Amino acid sequence: MRTLLHDVRYGFRVLVKRPGFTAVAVVALALGIGANTAIFSVVNAVLLRPLPFAEPERVMLVWLRGAEAAGGDRVPLSVADFLDWRAQNQSFEKVAAFTGGYFNYTGGPTPERVGGVAATADFFDALGGRPAMGRTFQPGDDSPDASPVVVVSHAFWRKHLGSDPQAVGRAVTLDNRPYTVVGVMPAGFAFPSQDVELWAAYQVRPPSRRGPYFLAGLARLKPGVTAEQARAALNATPDPEHPEARPQGDRFTVLPVGEYLTGDVRPALLVLLGAVALVLLIACANVAHLLLARAASREKELCIRAALGAGRWRIARQLLTESLLLALAGGVTGLLLSVWGIDLLLWVSPENVHRLGEAGIDARVLAWTAGVSLLSGLAFGLAPALQGSRSNLSDALKEGGRGGTEGRGRRRLRDALAVAEIALALMLLVGAGLLLRSFVRLQRVDAGINPERVLTMQVSLPLTKYAETRQRAEFYRQLVERVAGLAGVESAAASSSLPPDLLSVADSFSIEGRPSVPPGEEPVGSLLVVTPDYFRALGVPVVRGRAFTDADRADAPRVCIINEALARQFFPGEDPVGKRLKQGGADRPNNTFMEIVGVVGDVRYEGLHAPVQPAYYYPHQQSPWGDMSLVVRSAAGDPRALAPAVREALWSLDRDLPAARIRTAEELMSASVAQPRFRTLLVSVFSGLALLLAAVGIYGVLSYTVAQRTHEIGVRVALGAQVRDVFRLVLGQGLRLVLAGVGLGLAGAFALTRVMSGLLFGVSSTDLVTFAGVPLLLALVALAACYVPARRAMKVDPVEALRYE
Repeated sequence: MRTLLHDVRYGFRVLVKRPGFTAVAVVALALGIGANTAIFSVVNAVLLRPLPFAEPERVMLVWLRGAEAAGGDRVPLSVADFLDWRAQNQSFEKVAAFTGGYFNYTGGPTPERVGGVAATADFFDALGGRPAMGRTFQPGDDSPDASPVVVVSHAFWRKHLGSDPQAVGRAVTLDNRPYTVVGVMPAGFAFPSQDVELWAAYQVRPPSRRGPYFLAGLARLKPGVTAEQARAALNATPDPEHPEARPQGDRFTVLPVGEYLTGDVRPALLVLLGAVALVLLIACANVAHLLLARAASREKELCIRAALGAGRWRIARQLLTESLLLALAGGVTGLLLSVWGIDLLLWVSPENVHRLGEAGIDARVLAWTAGVSLLSGLAFGLAPALQGSRSNLSDALKEGGRGGTEGRGRRRLRDALAVAEIALALMLLVGAGLLLRSFVRLQRVDAGINPERVLTMQVSLPLTKYAETRQRAEFYRQLVERVAGLAGVESAAASSSLPPDLLSVADSFSIEGRPSVPPGEEPVGSLLVVTPDYFRALGVPVVRGRAFTDADRADAPRVCIINEALARQFFPGEDPVGKRLKQGGADRPNNTFMEIVGVVGDVRYEGLHAPVQPAYYYPHQQSPWGDMSLVVRSAAGDPRALAPAVREALWSLDRDLPAARIRTAEELMSASVAQPRFRTLLVSVFSGLALLLAAVGIYGVLSYTVAQRTHEIGVRVALGAQVRDVFRLVLGQGLRLVLAGVGLGLAGAFALTRVMSGLLFGVSSTDLVTFAGVPLLLALVALAACYVPARRAMKVDPVEALRYE
């Protein structure tokens, strides 16, 4: 221990004596370690931190499985599906269903719209959530005649209930209906998303038909039952309405709750973690270059130590101790940088990443930083320490004598480090190039609308106050009319959904005159309810027939409009205008067939990356929904300037209705690509840093080589070598390193970019443009880094070089 303390003190003095060298090494390490710490803090918060549920590995989400164009493996359940599943359940301890949405809260000075969930009685028991105060749902809370009850989040309790310790039992008004608060959840509890502030008991009423599909299933596995066993048992259950039919096959999908919450973002976070790991490796290679150069300058010192009896292990330990001190300084500085890095990550991050806001420095992050710093110190210090420990007086005279040239072994190690830097940088640059090309392709996707000068606003009518269809129809007719009459408004409308990713309802449909299909196998399409000017307000073209008009009233013949995707799939080679379809299939014989009066362009309602679904539209007057979104196109200028007037128009009809989520259509488009933009930005920044470090690395190798070979270059010039020969000599060495690094990097990139295929859109993981352009870019930057040392070599004066030697 005493010897170790001596090594530490001596290493500290050595580093202090060379502040320039120490500062450069610490900064390089701090950038790599700080980036690793910041990204790991996000990974820790999102992926590693335990979920606030009891035994979360037993909690499963359940959906129907459909065609890719109809939601893939996450098609919502209907009430009938849920009741059938609950009645025949064999694999789950608790079974529940829920649907996310918003509630109008009118207990404050102004009405607000708060994120909420409507869930059946076993929701919290299936999830494994325990309240901080009061209770959660109990059996009977979801029966049709039960009194409305709600469990609120810790944030709602603080913001709206004033942190009242007697809050349990208080009444709150949601959607113009009194709910009794029966419990308060602990801080940090949020499900299924971070913006949920309350959970209301969903009162299940026996359905009259199979659809609509809007529920997600939630269940807790029985002890000893696996997710795969539960899925197989669920899919083996026959349809209770048609017991003679075959089992439902692969109709249901079962997904663990952890995968549900983090599945979309997990690959991106792991890619980011891999990217910062590559940056750190490149930084370590750079510091190893510095240590090798410093070891050469300390050759005489090390030889004297060896001559005085110091063994190889003793010298290696001293050098390794100095490396670990550098790593410690880099780790502490990197930890400080990561604090700002985390704030920056949260600032540029998308809003909908589960628990991302909890990212920060905790014990696990500190342990990760300490481990990364230690491994970094070993990574960049071990090889120079071993090289330095081999130094002795005899070797110094053999390899470092008159010529001042570097030993062959040390030179090979420096070249290998430079090649490794170039290879690692290329791998990272290829990944960034693929993500960048993918992001550009995604942004170029036609959403089917013209988002310029469009303002949107969500409005929800409480059924307790607007129970009759005529009330809802009249309210939105008046609201759209008043907003359309405002100064600066070109057109106004309302819709049940908004592009590019605010679709909430899908339902089956059937076409008149077509053969009936078995229940559960009917085609499914997006179902939207819109007011007459919707297509004009959003710039959706009517390609056949007509749009809705004010004549499509409740007492007029039932009509609908379909999109081009539905027309292509179900009316190939024929004009669908004039034909009829209805919502639902054989299970809803009383549904009225509607005449198709128009075909409109495809609009993406489930994200720019998702294929366009078949969709059919109803006129709002014939199907008056309560939850709608206003769409307002301004005549000129910024549409946000219309927000106060539109809000006043809403409040002129009902002062208790909140104007929620006021955004422009361009903001909605931007939010839809927030996750790919986030990962593309970060990987691009990290790859740029890697490119800079790699260029510095190869510049350092050649600069040091020129300095070491000054005598050799002087001799060559004295013997008649031309300036261009010297330039070619140095540049050729750099070119060999670059080509070797590019070759290894391409091989590594081909292997590693395959794991990114799920993050790409419209671009192959082996995209030819990226794999050709990125190596060319890297080669040009690396050769530019080679140019300066080569120019310096050209200016070597043979007289001065030989006199110096």
